[in-house]
Amino acid sequence: MFGDFGHGTLMTLFAVWMVVRESRILSQKSDNELFNMVFSGRYIILLMGLFSVYTGLIYNDCFSKALNMFGSSWSVRPMFTSPKANWTEELLKNAPVLQLDPNVNGVFNGPYPFGIDPIWSIATNKLTFLNSFKMKMSVVLGVIHMLFGVTLSLLNHIYFKKPFNIYLGFIPEMIFMASLFGYLVILILYKWCAYDASTSKIAPSLLIHFINMFLFSYNSDNDNKNNIPMLYSGQKGLQCFLVVCAMLCVPWMLVLKPFMLRQQYLRRKHLGTHNFGGIRVGNGPTEEDAEIIQHDQLSMHSEEGEEPAVEEVFNFGDVVVHQAIHTIEYCLGCISNTASYLRLWALSLAHAQLSEVLWTMVMHVGLHVKSIGGGILLVLVFAAFSALTIAILLIMEGLSAFLHALRLHWVEFQNKFYIGTGFKFLPFSFESIREGKFDD
Repeated sequence: MFGDFGHGTLMTLFAVWMVVRESRILSQKSDNELFNMVFSGRYIILLMGLFSVYTGLIYNDCFSKALNMFGSSWSVRPMFTSPKANWTEELLKNAPVLQLDPNVNGVFNGPYPFGIDPIWSIATNKLTFLNSFKMKMSVVLGVIHMLFGVTLSLLNHIYFKKPFNIYLGFIPEMIFMASLFGYLVILILYKWCAYDASTSKIAPSLLIHFINMFLFSYNSDNDNKNNIPMLYSGQKGLQCFLVVCAMLCVPWMLVLKPFMLRQQYLRRKHLGTHNFGGIRVGNGPTEEDAEIIQHDQLSMHSEEGEEPAVEEVFNFGDVVVHQAIHTIEYCLGCISNTASYLRLWALSLAHAQLSEVLWTMVMHVGLHVKSIGGGILLVLVFAAFSALTIAILLIMEGLSAFLHALRLHWVEFQNKFYIGTGFKFLPFSFESIREGKFDD
């Protein structure tokens, strides 16, 4: 959801109104299809509004303006009183902007208690700072979200009693993602904590380090020429180890599982395990691997009313192709899915800029008229500002944020544990039971 305290509050109040008057609205049975669609998603809209309020407080953004709740942690006075400062009155007159130097004692008094410092709303490098912050936060949240999805797949494997999927699927998948993108999250958090104002000029680029990690480019001469210092001691050895671990996970997922399943099938066949009418009989193991076993129904109507026999046929080629597709999709998906979470940054940037444009080009006009007619003009301008805010920033941007969030959950998150195969859903019905539509 977009991060704006003001717009989130309006959306939350609208959702609360629909929830409180739920029974009365249902009794009226409105024929307005558009309103009925919005009313059906009242609880989702309520959650969207609450999350927008929370994110807006973090971004300190309310109708494109910052809230000065705790005062600013920046002060310009020490720059003129410090003996290290070289500021003169002539320089101040000729300088188009004033640059705050956090290296001077007293200029920066520590992090803001909650959210973004309000002074950034008037800074000329506001977009540069916020873009970097929101981009990294999107990557951090995205990787955590995907790791949670992979963890949910473990619960599926345990519930369906498929140990092969745990040892040959979940473990290498978790190692692959944690070794590469989990390590990237750790680098982001480490850089935020390890560098301060005095060392920020020598802070290396995480993107260059991440690319060099895959290329094994650790030539000290090249690093010195390109001004790319190491983040910490032992970084080269650790990164080489993580890349090797990630590369070993690819054949682990690609090769081992088909051969292990083939060996399990041969062992079942040797022990005389069969499957008749969906009921397993014999002395073989009881684990089921439905995703790689093809059941060919052989008609054995020796007696009338007898259930047809089912024989397990293991196609090794199909299993290899299926596992290769899954491995390639997962490995490439880790890269594309991580990049896809950057849409959180893009949506926040687009909403903030649209909100600022509306304030500057609409509301700003009515507030700067000093004549008597300024009051009347302000009423008209505020009406236009409200209509545009509701139509563009709440309805259109809210729908866009909902669709993008739905895509992130369906594609990037649920593909880590949801397969969508199994039995066709049939609602409970006594008539279906009498007709024998339900299988045992």
